[in-house]
Amino acid sequence: MARSIRIEFPGAIYHVMSRGDRREAIFLDEADRELFLSGLKQVQEKTGWLIHAYCLMGNHFHLVVETPEANLVAGMKWLLGVYTNRFNHKHRLVGHVFAGRYKALVVSPESDYFQQVCDYVHLNPDRAKLLKRGQMLSCYKWSSWSAYLSRKRPTWLAVQRLFLTTGMPDTLAGRKHMGERLEALRGKTLEAEKQLTRGWQVGDDLHRQQLLQQIEGKTRKAHPSLHRQHDVQAQAEAIVSEEIKKRRWTSEELVSRRKSDKDKIKVAQRLRRETTVTVSWIAQRLQMGTANSLSTVLSKIKKSRN
Repeated sequence: MARSIRIEFPGAIYHVMSRGDRREAIFLDEADRELFLSGLKQVQEKTGWLIHAYCLMGNHFHLVVETPEANLVAGMKWLLGVYTNRFNHKHRLVGHVFAGRYKALVVSPESDYFQQVCDYVHLNPDRAKLLKRGQMLSCYKWSSWSAYLSRKRPTWLAVQRLFLTTGMPDTLAGRKHMGERLEALRGKTLEAEKQLTRGWQVGDDLHRQQLLQQIEGKTRKAHPSLHRQHDVQAQAEAIVSEEIKKRRWTSEELVSRRKSDKDKIKVAQRLRRETTVTVSWIAQRLQMGTANSLSTVLSKIKKSRN
């Protein structure tokens, strides 16, 4: 299968995540974590990135990065390569530290989506149960959250956008309210969490369509061997949009209708006829359950007509 094209443009915001090779630890001690943060500072200086949030876990890390210039790929290549070399040299090891490609989801600049992505990153230590009973999120040393709630913070950490998004001033009282707001989210599921864990972008349908148009219009010539997968998805998205409009549905109505809705099945059949997207893609996009269940339904219909 062709590798997905990296979507790059000036001002893009990303949720970036990378795991250790074979899910092994990428940080063996606190010095390794300091080594990674040193590299993060250096890559910020080299690229002009705005680093809005980070969280270093045991075998992976999360970043929320904004690129004033279209240079995510160049910056990540430098960051991962340099950390791998330093880590291996320090521990007298050889080989890969990170597994395959890092994941980079394009995030809508709309305040709700940006805030939820930062929240998701900062809530990671709680979800992983790395905090003792009664400990606040800010007690986790290897997340940018403690810096948000303190006057002392790295010069390379860009905190302004999240403060503006939450409507909180960067004052003692504002930081206190920021902390209380995030503490209240512990144990809860964020609205955008499904996109963060399964998707390729975080945003609404308009944001998705705009990105697909960019892929279609700007990357075809630069990536002649890689554009086909995105062409297929763009074609499928256009069909879904056409069917929604024809039926006078809203995007929310498409999601809320039953998995076995007759009109949903008709849309799924058309996608199978006219595109090469997988049944998994159709099932997820139309909210029709698992790929296996949808495949069974479509097969039964096809057999009954033969």
